Amino acid sequence: HGHLEERCAPLEQLPRRCLLQSVTPDIPIINTAISKQSQSVTVDFVEVTGATSYVLRAETADGSFFSEGLTTNSPGVITGLQPYTDYLFSVMSVNGGGRSQPSSQISAKTVLPPPQLNSTSPSNSSILVAWALVPNAMLYSYTVSRDNTLQLNRSSTTDVSLDLGGLDAGVSYCVTVNGWSPDGVPGDTTTICQITRKRGGSVLLHGVLVNGVWGVSVSWASVQGANQYVATSSSGVSCSSALSPCVLMVGGCGQVLYTSITAINQAGASQPSRPIKPCPPDPVRVNVLGGGNCSLVWNSTSYTDYYTAFFKRDDGMEESCNTTSISCSFHCSCGYSYLLSVFSNNQAGTSPLGPVLNETTVPCCPGDVVVWDPSPETLEMVWTPVRGADSYQTWAVVAGVPDVICNDTSSTCVLSSLTCNTNYSVTIIPCTETHGCNLSCTLSHFLAISIFLSSTSIDVTWNGSNIAADYTAIAANMQGGIHTCQSTGASCTVTGLLCGSSYTVSVIAATAAGQSIPSFSVPFEIAPCCPDNLTVTQVTQALSNVSWSVARGAQSFHVSLMSPRGSAKCRSLQSSCLIGCITCGTNYTVSLEAISPSGKTEPCTYHSFSSSECCPSGIRLYKRSNNTLRVQWRAATTLSNYTAKVSGSGRSYTCSPGPGGSTCDVADVTCGNVYSVVVAPVNPDTTVIPFCSSRIYSVLYRGKRSVD
Repeated sequence: HGHLEERCAPLEQLPRRCLLQSVTPDIPIINTAISKQSQSVTVDFVEVTGATSYVLRAETADGSFFSEGLTTNSPGVITGLQPYTDYLFSVMSVNGGGRSQPSSQISAKTVLPPPQLNSTSPSNSSILVAWALVPNAMLYSYTVSRDNTLQLNRSSTTDVSLDLGGLDAGVSYCVTVNGWSPDGVPGDTTTICQITRKRGGSVLLHGVLVNGVWGVSVSWASVQGANQYVATSSSGVSCSSALSPCVLMVGGCGQVLYTSITAINQAGASQPSRPIKPCPPDPVRVNVLGGGNCSLVWNSTSYTDYYTAFFKRDDGMEESCNTTSISCSFHCSCGYSYLLSVFSNNQAGTSPLGPVLNETTVPCCPGDVVVWDPSPETLEMVWTPVRGADSYQTWAVVAGVPDVICNDTSSTCVLSSLTCNTNYSVTIIPCTETHGCNLSCTLSHFLAISIFLSSTSIDVTWNGSNIAADYTAIAANMQGGIHTCQSTGASCTVTGLLCGSSYTVSVIAATAAGQSIPSFSVPFEIAPCCPDNLTVTQVTQALSNVSWSVARGAQSFHVSLMSPRGSAKCRSLQSSCLIGCITCGTNYTVSLEAISPSGKTEPCTYHSFSSSECCPSGIRLYKRSNNTLRVQWRAATTLSNYTAKVSGSGRSYTCSPGPGGSTCDVADVTCGNVYSVVVAPVNPDTTVIPFCSSRIYSVLYRGKRSVD
């Protein structure tokens, strides 16, 4: 499935044209099925290659209902369902080759139906709303808004009626009601709008928004004997109606109008109208003043007496500002997100909600930075994590030019492969995925790295003037071992020596007349041994620890990790060292150079090392129905496996999608608690990478989303 078959004619009939025949596509996989309306369910599934459309199937467990619908992509909506009913859903992919087999079924229940509302206005200051009992509803939520734009309140009740008092006369109020099921799932909503009774003998006016155009609703008391009324504004706009009210389409908010009412065959003029509500400021922008201070700025609007600005920080802290100017200052701490909005006000009231800005300040600069040089070509730094930072860049700068850059989500960095005898300025820069890096942070540390000597030759040479002599070079160690080599010339190579051992070398000449006395002895050191074992352990996404066994004769070591994507190195006097600035998801060739006290070197090559998959980015947490949380992230590759762990309130939840998946759900979480979320790649041996950073989320009570 999911590919093309090639079918060709027999060879004896060639040349002929091969035909590509389509076959049915792969079977989709359903992620979720959620009901948002009482007669429909939204099915989210994984789209498959080669499919041109998808068939959504809904059926009941007893077979009494069966329905199919067509969609071109995910998610799809299947309609025509009954309220508060359990269904089984499956998906089939479709192309020119036909349908695939149905996917595995997933169950979902439609939400409660909407209440059927009736409303009346018993007086000019009250509205009565009633509805029939909704089966299976435990309670009802309702909201009341004025002119269907300004929400007045939101509450709940177990009754099937509302008596709303203290309202303005001649004003349209809209009431939205929905029921809640026994398992705490909100049902379908319905809205009814009701105008309060008008006061007798007066003209009432209020601003309304009709299809995006501002107008003035004019209400009046009936005149006996009149069968038609005409309302005329000072701008020349008029409307007519046999019954009150009618709407003057003035086309703009914030105007001051004078309105008169004329009845056919009998006339009379109203008092001048009050100004309608002003327009909200647009556009709105933020200016960063520095030093933790910001300013919210907007354009002025007509017929506005004053402005009100609101500043809400993501930790719940709120500020407001009333001003007659077009700006308000507020304190904008680093590493926070802010919701910013501005309203215009005049005698008629407050403007509708205008644009809402979601601004995030740059992350704070790291503090408490500890810097030291554990080995000659390595610099290690540790600092306290800062709010708002998704990752950190550590720059080693030479003469104003970055020479080594380390990028990691951890608050630890090891800079390797630095140059000997060079001064570096090191800076730690916090970064976010949405707003980039805070380049104003400065932290400098200057260092000088010493030089290591190169190795020397192990050949034995001498000055011999007797061309008839045979020469023997003797290498002896303190343990009594003796090794020799012979030559008729002036050099030879002693073999079979022990690595990491020291010898004294002398030469004896021999002829037919006998042997000479030994030459003066020369001390000689053999290159150190290679360690028998070497292990590479990854500590963070960009940091690894390399350790090895004892190597005879070695005083220091030089370790290298080489790959086509770059290299990383370290030097150490111990049997381990930290190597930073490695790249995740990369295969490295591992080599070690053992160095003796006198500078003798021995190259050693070991098995390759593969760094772990990169930690995912863009981690988000969403609250869903039935006390379920959805964890979402951006996968590093399409073949990576991930696991998500959500911990809080003494409990831990885990979930894992399929290969390449980037979402999974955890159920039975408790609202109002704080949770720690870690998403990490899973190794081929099923172990989980331990160093991916965690995020803290607060899951709010029902009706609110979770907040980072």
